[in-house]
Amino acid sequence: MSQYYRQVRQDERPIRYFAQDESRFGLHTLIGRLITAVGVKPIGAWQWIFKAFWLYGAVEPTTGESFFLQFSHVDTACYQWFLDEFSKAYPDSLNILQVDNGRFHKGKDLIVPENIILVFQPPYCPELNPIERLWEHLKADLKWAAFKTLDQLQSRVDQLLAQLTPQVIASLTGYPFILNALSVIDTI
Repeated sequence: MSQYYRQVRQDERPIRYFAQDESRFGLHTLIGRLITAVGVKPIGAWQWIFKAFWLYGAVEPTTGESFFLQFSHVDTACYQWFLDEFSKAYPDSLNILQVDNGRFHKGKDLIVPENIILVFQPPYCPELNPIERLWEHLKADLKWAAFKTLDQLQSRVDQLLAQLTPQVIASLTGYPFILNALSVIDTI
């Protein structure tokens, strides 16, 4: 019997599944499709400034519940801070976090809080993580936008996050195969 199975069976707390990932948001203009005449290339203002910040996020596909923190970079220390804050935000449940195989997710100094279980997805399969669709949704509103400062970009991302409703998040991240698998949890 696996260690995780024993831990879950002995734990009386409700089980919650979250998809977790990090995404870079920078001043370098995101170029996207524009409607133009046949053979005419799109014209738009763009810039090559490489200042950026990282948004760490976790979403619950069944409810659309979400948790986000901004950091200047990705490393084990930042990820530890994210896990600690996430653990405090959801203290009354056993939280399963689906993560990719980033080095900082497996850092030797990383201490995973007792109410969190990390589940690693197969390597090189970002399409299996539902939060990737949320990042695409957020970045779609940033295409062809040019921000003068990182603070302006952070304010815009904060606005976009504030506009997200649980219904929108659930519709973007609620992959049918995940929802079907999670429906079994209540019967265990």
